Amino acid sequence: MDLSNYLKKYDTLVFSAIGFYLIYLYTRYSGIGISPDSIMYTSAARSFSGHGTLTTFNNSPIVDFPVFYPLFLGVITFITRIDPIVAAPILNGLLFATVIYLCGWLMQRFNNANYVYKWLMLIAIVLSPSLLQIYTYLWSETLFILLSLVFIIAYKRYLVKHNTTTLLIVAFIAALSTITRYAGVTIIGTGGLLLLLDRNLILKKKIIHIIIYSVTAVSLLVLNLLRNALLAKTITGPREPSITSFSKNVYYLGTVLCDWLNISEDHYYLAMPLAIIILAGITGLFIYHNLTRKTDSYEHIILTFTVLYAFFMVISATFSRFQQLDTRLLAPLFIPLLWSCTWWCNKAIKKLRFNKFKSVAAWSAFALLLLIFSYNQLYADIDRYDSESDYGVPGYTDDTWNKSPFVNFLKYNTNIYKPGVPIYSNAYEAVYFASGVQAKLLPHQFFTNKIAKFYAVKHYYLVWFNNYTNPELIDLKDILKRQKLVKLYEFKDGAVYEY
Repeated sequence: MDLSNYLKKYDTLVFSAIGFYLIYLYTRYSGIGISPDSIMYTSAARSFSGHGTLTTFNNSPIVDFPVFYPLFLGVITFITRIDPIVAAPILNGLLFATVIYLCGWLMQRFNNANYVYKWLMLIAIVLSPSLLQIYTYLWSETLFILLSLVFIIAYKRYLVKHNTTTLLIVAFIAALSTITRYAGVTIIGTGGLLLLLDRNLILKKKIIHIIIYSVTAVSLLVLNLLRNALLAKTITGPREPSITSFSKNVYYLGTVLCDWLNISEDHYYLAMPLAIIILAGITGLFIYHNLTRKTDSYEHIILTFTVLYAFFMVISATFSRFQQLDTRLLAPLFIPLLWSCTWWCNKAIKKLRFNKFKSVAAWSAFALLLLIFSYNQLYADIDRYDSESDYGVPGYTDDTWNKSPFVNFLKYNTNIYKPGVPIYSNAYEAVYFASGVQAKLLPHQFFTNKIAKFYAVKHYYLVWFNNYTNPELIDLKDILKRQKLVKLYEFKDGAVYEY
């Protein structure tokens, strides 16, 4: 076997193995990172594995999140008999390794593909603090990113064959993505837009394929939303209107881009112009591709998804209230945006091949910029590892949690509550995670009717965590102004009250 074939077969596996090892490295101290969302996924997965239902720890069907990720965890739990939290470091390591492998596989099939570009990109992907953060937590983005890559591969196959079978495969992958994250509608939109602009389809066939694709792609999402409406009388859980403007969300997108480029918070004044330049650049490139009919490549599929995902996240955050746009929400954008901002440079440099000096100089400059980018990533990764290697991934498995006197008190004193008396908390998932006890979340300040119902309760317990306050909820101070709570147990990081 010559060197070229050897590298083609095994180089990406090396990067995949490194990615797997990095996830192991970050999670070996105290396990996978756990956030409130992670506990929702975990409890629903346990419910499915044990009882065949997708019920969360508060005995309600999971509706705030789509069903496929907890279902995925539940199936793995049922087969392996290993709890999702225990299995997660290995599972996430395998998912990350698979993502890296697919990235390498895709880049080998780019126009003007070469090993220098591929290796530079793989280094950047493997060392990405954004991706390493995602894959060290029990989050649905770990699966969604993988599905987005599988969609790109499947759609390219459809472009080659243009038959119903490949179209249905594409549509099914898009459907799965929507019940993994609701942002999967961007993948549906990517396929729909590509079909609409496909010049190789005659009008009649195009209309038929758009109908087939649309019906199939939205089918699982519609079923998911119908299930939610029937079981919980809401399609995606309680949603509040946004309090951030479009321009503010563009700014938040820019701050994430600054973080990816290792630009410090002191220079966040660059966030808005950087976001505008990126959004305008990828949009202009997308338009250019369609005007010049360069729409049958992997790169164009990637570019289309990049444009739709970036604008969807900014626009949806403008109309619906959820957490501020951050690395987690925008992580599925990292790989396609990295490609969209670099593959055309690779092509441009290729045109200089008749001038050896210019070609070498351009490649050297391009490689140097990417290596500097990767070095900054590595520096951030090392800094994170130094802070977490003897502390744990921040969340419900780090030492703040594991060594908390209050948490350990809750864990070993589950009989302190009188039967039948409701328990409320500012972090009800934390009560469950610590002790397995079911609690209710304090009402959001936005929902005044729920606040009134809470204050009408005659007898309840309040488990208050000092380190997990949520400004969206009514505060302990607000409650104390209206009701006289009896403090039963107090610790430095929390207390149990009775009313």
